[in-house]
Amino acid sequence: MYIYSLSQWLLFFFIYCFCGWVWESCYVSAKRRQWVNRGFLHGPMLPIYGTGAIIILLATIPVRENPALVFLLGMLAATALEYVTGAAMEALFKVRYWDYSQQPFNLGGHICLTCSLAWGAFSVLLVRFLHPPVESLVLRLPAFLADPLAFLLTIYTTVDAVRSFQAAMDLREVLTRLTEENEDLRRLARRVEVYSAFAEDDLRRFREKTEVDRLLRQQRRDAALRQLQDTLNRQAQKHQARWEDALRRRTEAKLQALSNIREALEAYQARLENATDLAGEALEARRGEIRQLLERLRDRESAVRSRTARRYRQALRILRGNPSASTRAFSEALDSLRSLLDRRDGGGEQP
Repeated sequence: MYIYSLSQWLLFFFIYCFCGWVWESCYVSAKRRQWVNRGFLHGPMLPIYGTGAIIILLATIPVRENPALVFLLGMLAATALEYVTGAAMEALFKVRYWDYSQQPFNLGGHICLTCSLAWGAFSVLLVRFLHPPVESLVLRLPAFLADPLAFLLTIYTTVDAVRSFQAAMDLREVLTRLTEENEDLRRLARRVEVYSAFAEDDLRRFREKTEVDRLLRQQRRDAALRQLQDTLNRQAQKHQARWEDALRRRTEAKLQALSNIREALEAYQARLENATDLAGEALEARRGEIRQLLERLRDRESAVRSRTARRYRQALRILRGNPSASTRAFSEALDSLRSLLDRRDGGGEQP
């Protein structure tokens, strides 16, 4: 067996990263009927394929003449890699970038029997048919070309990985903050309901005024009339305008809900000045609670106003490259981002 140099191993890795990107991007784009730059990185590389190919080669080259062992060892090595990578990325980013939960015989949604068998078949294809010409190409490269090329590709991929890691962390932060805002808004609304002791009709109207989804539907109906005036814009400008308008309206709806809650709290705070059912320490404690709630509302409103579109763009890029991504902890927030992605890519936002 030929002993490869470090530069040759690196070139194998980058070649298979690129081949994996071509395969995945073409496959997913065909399924979605639009171009999808598949994967975690910005550039045309999928490290899971490059790493998988290297692990398969390390595990199977000693038995490359035995297809059964190549299938078995390659399947086990690649499946182990896929499980560890999927579990680690979900633990770090709180998002599952591939999900086999609907497939039979899956383990935690990270691996499944069908994909493991596919890895086994790919191992045979790689070792017996794909790797020999790739090996021949790389081995023909002189060291004075192979070493600098491997070095430059390593630098490029490292920079890309750092940028992509930051984008994934942006996605995690956006999902976390959206989820916190939604939960906090509901908690504040429930607290106001308890304090204010609304009559049934007043309670219904208050809930309608603080329900973000209902406010969004109302704003979408109003925005539909405005969008009729944009039909002469160029397509790219129209898509960008739709996304920015959807983001603006989503922010306005959340701010409107928070404002309605604040008004109810301030009204209750005013009624406390003439309260007859509370006195002494109990009255002061209730006043303190209301002041704290109003402070929380101001902080939440400030956070919503200060969120930048750049962070949303980074998060949406990750989602576009991983259309099957899922998350159990932030499913509501992820659905909200998907609706923004539909607007940015020219689709309609669902009511």
